[in-house]
Amino acid sequence: MAAIVLCTLCLNNLMAQVSCQCQAFTAEQQQKFEQANLKQNIDEAFQVIQEIKQNNSNCCLAIAHTMEAILLNTIGKAQASFDSAKIAMRILGDAEHEYLALEGNRMLGMGYNRQGKFDSSIHYYLKSLERAETVKKTKFLPKIYANISTLYINQKQNDVGLIYQKKSLKAAQAINDTTSIAQAYANVVTTYGNLFDQTSNRAYLDSAKNMASKSLQFARYSKLPILMIRNYLSRTKFELVDENFSTSLAYSDSVLQYTNNKTNPIILFTAYIDRGACYLGLSQPKEAIRYFEQALDLTEKTNNVFSVKQIYEKLWEAHKANGESDKALNYLEKYKTLSDSLINVDNARIIDEMEQKYNQAKNERTIKELAQEKQIYLLIAIAGLLAVAAIAFYLRQQSLKHKKDILETEQRLNRARMNPHFFFNALASMQKFALTENDGQALASNLSKFSNIMRETLESTYKEYVTVEQEMEFLTEYLEVQKTRFPQAFSYSIKADENLEVNEVLIPSMIIQPFVENSIEHGFSGIDYPGNVSINFNSENKEVLIEIKDNGKGLSTTIKENNEHISRASQIIKDRIYLLNIKLKTKAGFSIDNNAEGNGVIVKIHLPLLFKTEDQAKG
Repeated sequence: MAAIVLCTLCLNNLMAQVSCQCQAFTAEQQQKFEQANLKQNIDEAFQVIQEIKQNNSNCCLAIAHTMEAILLNTIGKAQASFDSAKIAMRILGDAEHEYLALEGNRMLGMGYNRQGKFDSSIHYYLKSLERAETVKKTKFLPKIYANISTLYINQKQNDVGLIYQKKSLKAAQAINDTTSIAQAYANVVTTYGNLFDQTSNRAYLDSAKNMASKSLQFARYSKLPILMIRNYLSRTKFELVDENFSTSLAYSDSVLQYTNNKTNPIILFTAYIDRGACYLGLSQPKEAIRYFEQALDLTEKTNNVFSVKQIYEKLWEAHKANGESDKALNYLEKYKTLSDSLINVDNARIIDEMEQKYNQAKNERTIKELAQEKQIYLLIAIAGLLAVAAIAFYLRQQSLKHKKDILETEQRLNRARMNPHFFFNALASMQKFALTENDGQALASNLSKFSNIMRETLESTYKEYVTVEQEMEFLTEYLEVQKTRFPQAFSYSIKADENLEVNEVLIPSMIIQPFVENSIEHGFSGIDYPGNVSINFNSENKEVLIEIKDNGKGLSTTIKENNEHISRASQIIKDRIYLLNIKLKTKAGFSIDNNAEGNGVIVKIHLPLLFKTEDQAKG
């Protein structure tokens, strides 16, 4: 008993947090509010809020205002929702409460996202995500991932948005909640639709339609009108894309049958936009303008600058179709001005930097937690539970060692870079080329390739996967730059099996280059015949097979001459594959042997078959 008390005191000291308490906020009250909010039973949800407010403590008032923010967001009162969230966090002050850390920060993130303040939005989303992961509140993860996805989609980074939507779906499936799964499927459908709008790639539209069937299935299970509305909205969109305007209008009628005066204005906004587009497709621009103007009126309630931008574009198209050039030009200018202010490189950079800082802090937090847990086990041992503690300590040490190995490997990978000598040698070769050849166009081309290689090499620290196509392009540029250093010294070929989807299949980044570098720098050194290196990509039995073959001096000579270099190359690949196998529970591997058919070395790498649109979300 003393040991338990001692450990509890230790935990309290380690956490060192001042938390607020609200006796009126029970698990039953929270569940009652969440169910009422999902079903849009506004009166019942409001009653729960009032019951918590009656406690009149600062903590209870902060919780009540956060719940009020959630409810106001559900019914589409965006500005009021944002104001309530700010009041909640202001009342809370320096105190700490789990629900407020999760939902209060999430609601602030939503408010700032609608206003186009992306740095503030990602800041609060990541605070909410950090809390959910720290205290393992998995039921909140689907919502948080979906919110972060929306942030990226608003920046036209729909591919990243799709990754987070799939994380949301995976998190919903993990907690086995029908409503969360239905919402997640609906979000994935929307994201695929956005990707299609952005790229015009029919594959994304087909994926959206496929996901829509699953979304409708779970929407019917949940029996929530809002999810049925979202499914009919999706079908309206599909028919619009295929220019089946009459069918699309019929689906739009189904949407409006589910709506009433309590329906979220964002839903009505989308419905009016789609109806306007239907009428525009049916060559009825006046009717289209009527619905677009109704949508414009709703933007005051949604408090969403992206909705304003969208409706400006639609009104420009409709007035142009109606022959009203002055009005069309007016809306076009408004659209361009607002679009330029919302989507720019700086916004994307800020979001990426903040996400990277969050991931770095997460790794540091993991190390700190491991140290804290170790202290707890030591205190148990001191308290006298020697037998139990010895077993627990041994098991924990094994777990700590395993996690430490992963962290050390990740750090080693972060330090791994292409050989700096290559950079210096390549620059020296270009300097010589510039002085002797006097070919500005060729020099510019080589500099472009070299800069791409430097960028890819430096960014590889943060890229977990690349497509086979991207890897082939990188290797081509790398080998072309090497050929400027060693003219006529070697040739190369890079091929992929025609059945391998090179633009969809993923492999770990920078996993091939170290071996190619070894062939050129050491395998071809001192030979009296032209060198050749070939790189082939194939797929077999749900694996990607990569073969790197050269006709150099062979393995034994290379090892004697530069054991350190080939060891470094091998260790980098071992590290990458070690992490990959732990993360995905696969059996990837590689081998290095002398070429049995002639001179040189042959490297064979086998990796799991991962697809960009399916498996990248595992990150």
